Parts: sequence; C-alpha cells; structure tokens
Amino acid sequence: MNFKSTNFTVTERFLRYVKIDTQSDPESTTCPSTEKQKNLGKLLVDELLEIGVNDAHLDEFGYVYATIPANSDKPDVPVICFCSHMDTSPDCSGAGVKPIVHKNYQGAAIILPDDPAQVLQISEHPDLKNQLNNDIITASGTTLLGADNKAGIAEIMDACYQLVNHPEIKHGTIRILFTPDEEIGRGVDKVDIKKLGAYAGYTIDGESAGNMENETFSANGAKLIIKGISAHPGFAKDKMESAIKIASIIVAMLPYELSPENTEGREGFIHPVGINGHVEQAIVDFIIRDFDEEMLVSYANEIRKATEEVLEDFPNSSYELQVKPQYRNMKQKLNERPQIVEYGMEAIRRAGLDAKLCSIRGGTDGSRLSFMGLPCPNIFAGEHAFHGKQEWVSVQDMQKAVETILHLCMVWEEKS
Repeated sequence: MNFKSTNFTVTERFLRYVKIDTQSDPESTTCPSTEKQKNLGKLLVDELLEIGVNDAHLDEFGYVYATIPANSDKPDVPVICFCSHMDTSPDCSGAGVKPIVHKNYQGAAIILPDDPAQVLQISEHPDLKNQLNNDIITASGTTLLGADNKAGIAEIMDACYQLVNHPEIKHGTIRILFTPDEEIGRGVDKVDIKKLGAYAGYTIDGESAGNMENETFSANGAKLIIKGISAHPGFAKDKMESAIKIASIIVAMLPYELSPENTEGREGFIHPVGINGHVEQAIVDFIIRDFDEEMLVSYANEIRKATEEVLEDFPNSSYELQVKPQYRNMKQKLNERPQIVEYGMEAIRRAGLDAKLCSIRGGTDGSRLSFMGLPCPNIFAGEHAFHGKQEWVSVQDMQKAVETILHLCMVWEEKS
C-alpha cells in the first residue's frame, strides 16, 4: 500500500512542525508547562479541520483531541486511539531549529554545518547502516531536531489525511490525542480518558522501523532529606555535621553496578539526578527504574542502607526517605488484552517490515495511559539520538510509520 498525499506529505508536515519551539519546562507548575506548546497545538487543530476532522480542538491544558468517524458497516469495531506528544526535551534547545534533508544517504559521515564538531557516523549511530539510499533529516548542529516526537505527530497527521481521503480504507472510530509535557513526565496528567472512550491506544514514539515496545520500566522517584547540624565554621570542631557532605558520601557509597552508566538490557538502576541544600539540610533526588516492580523496593532499601551506614559517623544527624510511584510497566495491562500487541505486529508486517517486539529502558505516555484504562504499546516513529544535537530521522521510516497506522486501522476493522 502506498497512498500519495495531494496535500502535505509526512515529510513536509514534519519540517513545518520542528520549526515551532515546544520545549517543556520541569520547573514550571502550569499545564502545559510552557504556553508555546499551544502554538503547535493550534496549528494541528487548524490542519485537522482543513482535512475534514470536524471535532478537532485544543483544550485549556494544551491537549489536542480529534475523531475520525467509523466508515465500516460492522457495528462492533473497537475504538482505537493514536497518540504522540508535542513537547521537546528540556535537555537541548528546541528554538530556531533548522532542519536539513540529506538526500540519498550513502554511508559517509554527516557533518552538521552550524557546528562541524557534530558529526553523524555509522560507528556511533549503527542504525544508519539500515538507511543507505534513504533521505536523512537532521538539525543544523546547534539544536535538537524534534523528531521526538514530532515525527510521530507528522505520521499521525498524514494518516488522518489518508483516512479521510481514502474511504476504501475501512476502519472503526479513530481517536487522535496529542499531549504536552511528556518529556517532563506529565504528559497525561490532564488527559480526559472518558472523552477518548477508546478500547486500545498506540503511542507513535519509538525508534527503529519495525519495532514495537510492549514493555517499559516501572519507575519510582525518591527524595532523600538529610538533616545535619550547623555551626559557625570557625568554632565547628566536634559540632558541625554538614548535610551537604553527608549527602555526597551517601551518593558515593551506592553500588556502582546499579548506576545507569553501568547497566543495560533488562538491568535496573538507581540514579541521583540532583543534589541541593546547605549545611543544615540537603536533599538528594533519585529516579529508580526496573522492569520488575518488586526490585524498586530493594533499590530504595539500598539508598536507606547506605544512608544509615553513613549516619553512624554523624550521630546527631537524621534522614527521611520519601518514595513516590511515577509510572509502571505497561506490559502488566497489555497482557490482559493481547490482541492489542498482536494487531500492532500484524500491521507492521503488512507494511513490509520485520516486526520486532522490544522493551524500552524508559517510559512513554502509554505507560501511564495503560494504567488509566487505555492499554497502549509504543510503535516506531523512526526517531534516533533523541534529546541531543545529533538527533535524526529518515523520510522512508516516517512513510512506513504512516503505512503501519493505516494497516492498524484496517486490521482492527477486519478482525472485529
């Protein structure tokens, strides 16, 4: 299947979207965390309305909702939802993105012109080996590209165009959801699950073409609060117990084999992401991750064990460890409705790709959506090297993602 758009192609859409700065802000308390995310949301609503998706709208929290009505004669086709996020990572600037299309890639190094130190090479980006003769899109070297997740948005938008303009593609009711603030862990804080009314969802936010992720980390956040003893530094002997120094010793004592830089595959980790404070009180923030939810308890105990051991040398100091759940492994919920993953794999194969089921060492909006009543695996969008200046995506992978979305709609209709 190879539908050609007479409107914008998926590539043209993508090149438009990445030029809009939608970086989210973890320090903000608003929803969305940055008002500029709504600029993309408004554009998407306008384009959906122009396509003919008449109920497209942007709500006060920056979420875009839309519906493509069923065109199947079957009355029982389940409602499915496609979801991508509009924000880009706070880790790298998303302002003034200048996308470049490198046509007919032949394996040579790609030097980004605005910073020649930024070079894409197969040795560092092995997935480039699968892109020979394809067209690679990068930024210019001073910003991220925004393929995470504007590639997914462009793919869903192009699929919407195809569904509306090709009635021969039989499908049930299709819901569209574009979210803000996924990169800071708040992507579904204000989502209206009842409004979506969907049986199954698919985030389009994965990496290599053909991949589908049905498993994420389970995640907790931990906050370690150290209360030390302050004294004038000129008269501090045998009195001062610096919370800053105590916190530093604790972090250094944690098992190195449980650090992100020393783990891979299905191995979990304990990761200190911030230390702040002063002599009297210091706070260490951790993220704790593992595919096995029970391991999160043991990792929190590792922090507690190290803290109590260190505090033996600081008898007048104390601590508090606060642990809060962040998201859970979506596989728990997907196993309850196995056809959601089965149909996704079938759609990938129908698009002419080798379907591969993967786990992701992280989380997606689908992690939390799955536990909110919308089981939601993650399908490839073609994005690579996200959150950095060497981020890239290929035109052909985006086209295959569009085909996969269309096949998914048809598979659900056929098998209902």
